[in-house]
Amino acid sequence: MNASPLFVNHFVKSGTPFPQDLYVMFPIGYTSMTVNRMWKKRLPGLLFFAILGLLRRLAIRPGAIGDFILSLPALECLAPQSEDGKLEIWTSSAHVPLVRFTPHVRAIASTGLDLLGVAEPPPRLLEELSAFDSIVSWYGANRPEFRQYVASLGLPFRFFPALPAADCRSHATDFYLDQVRTIVECRSDGIARICCKADDAGIAESGDFAVIHPFSGSASKNWPIDRFRTMARGLERRMTVRWCAGPEDPALPKAVYINNLYRLACWLAQARIYIGNDSGITHLAAAAGAPVLALFGPSDPEIWAPRGANVRVARWSAR
Repeated sequence: MNASPLFVNHFVKSGTPFPQDLYVMFPIGYTSMTVNRMWKKRLPGLLFFAILGLLRRLAIRPGAIGDFILSLPALECLAPQSEDGKLEIWTSSAHVPLVRFTPHVRAIASTGLDLLGVAEPPPRLLEELSAFDSIVSWYGANRPEFRQYVASLGLPFRFFPALPAADCRSHATDFYLDQVRTIVECRSDGIARICCKADDAGIAESGDFAVIHPFSGSASKNWPIDRFRTMARGLERRMTVRWCAGPEDPALPKAVYINNLYRLACWLAQARIYIGNDSGITHLAAAAGAPVLALFGPSDPEIWAPRGANVRVARWSAR
């Protein structure tokens, strides 16, 4: 087989890692190396898939609700360009219903991944991981022993930090997009979107209504609840006000509880306005397309605010 300049230049221009066994076909400029057995196992069906776009890629994204939603544009960019390619997402159990851009999504807890490098992993797990041509992982990025272990198995992991560094000044979504752009070409407006159908909410609302979620993952990020109540009284002159809470939030009388995040998103999408703190549910409302007023205290909205044409951010101070 003759080496075509176009064939070789594909790897140079795209930055695609050169498959380890191809040096025998293109000996000039390449040296021999030890090839891991898992590479050999994958090689027959892999040689030209990087060119044709027929990649099987796995993205592993744990984290809190808001962090996951902020990374949705980056996750979508990881989808192979060819329809014959495949993107699979492994994430926290609660986030599984939010992944609408690929049918291949699993809860990390169901895979046995948490046992990898700690105890004897399920045999099927290693088979599944070795079947992927690319594994992009925010899981285990800060665990050197985990990274060394998967490297020793020859698994094609690429690790990225799960959170921006303290001195990072980029918006979190741009931070995640910059990460994946080191391995794929990605055009994105940097806005997380979750397409919802009103019927999927499971709750029928009549007329305009506002939603208030007065909690977050940290009490320090919560605007005083008495101020939310004052705001609610003003809104009630014009529309119905619904209070919203999650299973880990403090008790809130007459609050709406919807544990399935996709169903919750579809309900929030119907609201005339949503008001909440810097929280995962605020990001969920923004991604669903609801008009959002996001109230930020100690956290920096330049990095962590939800994005969207219908999003407005207000700052508050405890002083």
